[in-house]
Amino acid sequence: MDRYAVFGNPIKHSKSPYIHTLFARQTQQALSYERIEAPLDGFAAAVMSFFAQGGKGCNITVPFKEEAFHLASALSSRAQLAGAVNTLKLTDDGLLWGDNTDGAGLIQDLHFNGVAISGLRVLLLGAGGAARGAIGPLLAEQPAQLVVANRTVSKAEALAELFQPLGPVTASALHLLDGKFDLIINSTSASLDGRVPELAGSLIHPDITVYDMMYGVTDTAFNAWARKLGAYRIMDGLGMLVSQAAESFAIWRGIRPGTRQVITELRRNMG
Repeated sequence: MDRYAVFGNPIKHSKSPYIHTLFARQTQQALSYERIEAPLDGFAAAVMSFFAQGGKGCNITVPFKEEAFHLASALSSRAQLAGAVNTLKLTDDGLLWGDNTDGAGLIQDLHFNGVAISGLRVLLLGAGGAARGAIGPLLAEQPAQLVVANRTVSKAEALAELFQPLGPVTASALHLLDGKFDLIINSTSASLDGRVPELAGSLIHPDITVYDMMYGVTDTAFNAWARKLGAYRIMDGLGMLVSQAAESFAIWRGIRPGTRQVITELRRNMG
């Protein structure tokens, strides 16, 4: 039976084994999928040991995505743009192929929920790895404007400069944001601590769509804040999690699983 895994630290909270088990059942693929907690100073050794013992592919989560980028012997164009890898595959000729499916998962989930990005004014909060993985796919959807905002504005400026050739992307400090946006995406980890980025409440209006890459049983702190201020449509990152996993599964197995039922099952089990 082909063996797959997700590497992270910590990793026991990961829902990836459950998701990929459902995918395998749905597509009638024989495989196993496990969680592996790699030591903070021993990620590369853990991954190479996994592949040496017959592993076929793996997902990478926090804090190893940038290390996986350097470990891969070949990279997809979206992984090169993101500067991070969340999917590794051992090819038939022994190459370690690195890809990044996070941005694709975000776009797929937005489409799934009826959000067409073309022509929208989009605000992306944060300038870390999650934001970096999202910018290329967002710009490919041809928004009217993409503003990357971060507490440390120099990080946002560096990202905007890097992606400038791909579309209309600019940078801003969080506290200087103004104007009207159609879609706000929170890629910061603030919701994990129950915090909300330092944003003006005036950015929220009845027609806005708000998306937090974090998720939980109830509204994230960011989504609860936006809901209280009257946001029109609110989404969390559970669909993104499942959609990026489906993209990884397709890379490994050559077959794309459906996500709708898996998202429903996951949501039900979280409740």
